[in-house]
Amino acid sequence: MKTLKSLIYSTAFLIVFNATAQDMKEGFTYLENGKYAQAESFFSTILKDYPDNKTARLCYGRAIGLNGKAQEANDLFTDLLKDYPNDFEVKLNYGESLLWNNNFKAARVYYKDLVAEDPKSFAALLGYANTLSNLKAYEDALTMVNNALEVSPGNPNAMVSKKYIYLGYAYQNQQAQNYDKAEILLTKNLEIFGDEKDTLLNLANLYLIWNKLDSAKSIYNRLAEQPEHKIIALNGLALVEHLNGKEKKALGLSTEAYNSLNENSDQNITKQTTERYAQALIWNKKFKAATTLVDTLITENPNKNWVLALRATLNIYKSNFKKSLTDYNQILENDSTSFDGNLGKANVLKALGYTEEAYTSAENTLKFYDNQKDATNFINQLNNSFAPNLESSASHTFDNGDNKAFSFNSNVVFPLSTKFAVLGNYNYRTTNNTVTNNSATSNNLSLGLSYKLIPSITFKGTAGMTSAKAESEDYTQLLTDLSLNIKSFKLQTLDIGYKRQIESFNADLLDRELVQNNYYANYNLGTNFNMGWFTQLMHTSQNDGNKRNLLFTSIYYNLLPKPALKLGVNYQYITFKEQVPTIYFSPEKFNVYEVFMNVIKNEDSAKPKSWFYNLTAAYGYQFIEDDEKQSTYRFQGALGYKFSERSLLNLYGTHSNIASATAAGFTFTEIGLRFKWVFLGNN
Repeated sequence: MKTLKSLIYSTAFLIVFNATAQDMKEGFTYLENGKYAQAESFFSTILKDYPDNKTARLCYGRAIGLNGKAQEANDLFTDLLKDYPNDFEVKLNYGESLLWNNNFKAARVYYKDLVAEDPKSFAALLGYANTLSNLKAYEDALTMVNNALEVSPGNPNAMVSKKYIYLGYAYQNQQAQNYDKAEILLTKNLEIFGDEKDTLLNLANLYLIWNKLDSAKSIYNRLAEQPEHKIIALNGLALVEHLNGKEKKALGLSTEAYNSLNENSDQNITKQTTERYAQALIWNKKFKAATTLVDTLITENPNKNWVLALRATLNIYKSNFKKSLTDYNQILENDSTSFDGNLGKANVLKALGYTEEAYTSAENTLKFYDNQKDATNFINQLNNSFAPNLESSASHTFDNGDNKAFSFNSNVVFPLSTKFAVLGNYNYRTTNNTVTNNSATSNNLSLGLSYKLIPSITFKGTAGMTSAKAESEDYTQLLTDLSLNIKSFKLQTLDIGYKRQIESFNADLLDRELVQNNYYANYNLGTNFNMGWFTQLMHTSQNDGNKRNLLFTSIYYNLLPKPALKLGVNYQYITFKEQVPTIYFSPEKFNVYEVFMNVIKNEDSAKPKSWFYNLTAAYGYQFIEDDEKQSTYRFQGALGYKFSERSLLNLYGTHSNIASATAAGFTFTEIGLRFKWVFLGNN
């Protein structure tokens, strides 16, 4: 939004000239046409011959004041006031010199007296309105500018002031998140001034912040009807499509705007359009084209913050966070108040695991941009990620082997700092077989901690007990889960760990007190071209002397970003040292091949008061020992509602016929309800 300080230069005061004014016509013309340097030179010459001429002194003071010599002008008018203490014309010019010097508090007191002295003085009323506007006292400023327009109806200077007072008042309400009031003020401005560019842009920006994307799109389309502003409108429409997750449309609109530029285009519009085009290339992961463009811009505009910000954004999308951090640091070295520099750095530091530093950078943003929504949202999200939270689920499972089970699980995470958290888990499971009438229950309770050793490595460890009541005996066993999460390499994560558990799939297995010691490694690799690879290796030793080795690997391709659409293939291989098929499924070799599709609207990215979902469908074949292949299928789904950033609820289910711990040739179904609550969040 155009700064309201520009209003102080639009005020035109009437000067009553004496008889010598005819000799100064040329100088008056310079002033009227904004040629202040020529006016300064002209009246300086006049004053050499007529040093005491009041009109020449006034005009010279206005010329130097409007030519950037605000303090000199104020000194000159101060001297004039001493010579003409009761001259209202001199008083008006002195008041305006206070505005030129940004001395708005003194100007407020001074103009209040001037208006009291002459309530019908247009110049005094308009000067007072502009003063109040710069002090962000917009309600009073509107009153004064309307009073000025009563004195001089339709005066163009007063109308300009009124427009910017409305814009400033709307922006003030927008910053305070009083979006309804801001919308009313901007709509009023449109009623007065028609489809005026600045008002349309401010209203569109309000709708973007308000997340009323359809309304923002409508406003940009109105602006696009004005040929001279179509490029600006296309830039806005591209942003709307990006926020709607329609990246190809965003690139199409941005390309149209970029191709419309020519050598006669306004320099600022050229910069904004080029910037949006580069962003659109990045959003669409056209990294080669984006890199070429950004490198060219860096060469043409070395060390310019807007180009450095583009390169930083490009490197974020490519997960080159350390390179991005270097650019943001350079931006802040150039300008410590930079919004892109401060908040961009906060996001990169968060991605690199430097949480405390990320907080500091976000808080620095708010020092310069009070109550800025993106910065406050960033801090609130960080706060919630380190707030105590509870996640509970209840589920019912059944299969064609006549096994039924009900379970309840609850996890609590209680962070004590950004590095250290206390963990707790309780699990209850009861299972029975309707044919054999075997039944069993288990209660698991464990406590532990999570500690970030360094920004890229986090340790988690829990230990506890399980208490089981089965047909043959009751018993207790130790439970343990120890792991390291490692993110030391770009686009890669590695989990290695050890987990001791009791096999509790059904009553018969729970009755056997089958202890499993699992040693595992999970590896996930992402790419910048939408491919991904996940692999799990697990070795299990059991207290019955048997051993199991498991390999699971998945290669997938992300077709769409929002909602995420993923296609892939999975392969699973299992082998047991000993085959005990009468006790549990334990083939010497077991292979599963499947293709799958996954559609997901992630709960983390879902906005409050909105739905999220996840649907996976898979089909393939399993090979048990040397038997003939068997077709397999798997369906998994979840549907939930996010009440706020602090709570959500979802229903989930699974149905599959892939062989499990019990036997081959079975079907398995699970349905459940899950609730997550950040119970000590800050928003």
